[in-house]
Amino acid sequence: MKALLYGGPGQKTWTEKADPVIEKPTDAVVRITHTTICGTDLHILKGDVPAVTPGRVLGHEGVGVVEQVGSAVRNFKKGDRVLISCITSCGSCPNCKRQMYSHCDDGGWILGHLIDGTQAELVRTPHADNSLYPIPAGSDEEALVMLSDILPTGFEIGVLNGQVGPGDVVAIVGAGPIGMAALLTAQFYSPARIIMVDLDANRLEVAKKFGATDTVCASGNQAVEQIKAMTGGLGVDVAIEAVGIPATFDVCQNILAPGARLANVGVHGKSVDLHMENLWIQNVTISTGLVNTNTTPMLLKTVQSGKVDPTRLITHRFPLNQIEEAYRVFSNAAQEKTLKVILSS
Repeated sequence: MKALLYGGPGQKTWTEKADPVIEKPTDAVVRITHTTICGTDLHILKGDVPAVTPGRVLGHEGVGVVEQVGSAVRNFKKGDRVLISCITSCGSCPNCKRQMYSHCDDGGWILGHLIDGTQAELVRTPHADNSLYPIPAGSDEEALVMLSDILPTGFEIGVLNGQVGPGDVVAIVGAGPIGMAALLTAQFYSPARIIMVDLDANRLEVAKKFGATDTVCASGNQAVEQIKAMTGGLGVDVAIEAVGIPATFDVCQNILAPGARLANVGVHGKSVDLHMENLWIQNVTISTGLVNTNTTPMLLKTVQSGKVDPTRLITHRFPLNQIEEAYRVFSNAAQEKTLKVILSS
């Protein structure tokens, strides 16, 4: 098969690799029909995730068709169309029993991280019964790619961890795909205002179409000052960090109202300065997390009903064999006006 192999920081190659095979009775091998590129993949290429070693197939999102199943797989058979979760779950370890699937003893985020991922013609999915979802007939498979990772991530780690509620003032710092996913799903809870913060004017215009009530095109102290002015000096009830760099975390911790929640979603490759000397007296809550995907079944129903349309996040489409060009476009989001790319075989 052909696959995108990581070669170390800054290096990737679309090349030949041996087909994956069933290694355990609970495995399935899936032929990829649609996949995408995640901001986490860019963090890997920057060297922010050292556990990813040269030779690894990147990618952890996608949909496809089951090619083979192990002898213990009960819920799927050859020919089934499936959604691949970015999180692999055995379903029986202590962490899985409390829905902490991201910390599964024999899974978690392993695709494109600790084992070969989905940016390939074929992928092996461990614990298939718990890590794949059947695709309902007639579904828009491009839309469902967004349910592999970004929609549950923005929802669980941003909206739910941030405890977004009716009447809240919410600031989402970072208008990339994860920030947009948080924007779409925050509206489930009727916040009074959603302020999107980014340096990309095009993304902020898109955010307005997706439901943002206000936008801030600034960074650092300028962004903090504008948000404070917009909120009458009070700050926000919820700040969602959706980038993963010290500067954006700093904006979030400086715009919190008393009793506010800061939900960090971004993947950080460097430490941040935590201003506890200011925060301790503010009664604020800071949360972090890796998506568990326990909300995927609910989000799947929401997408099927038309309440949320994740295809609005797709800006570019490529054949799978043009994945290196897709990475170039995705990596230059401001110039190319990119949100999510779809790669189809």
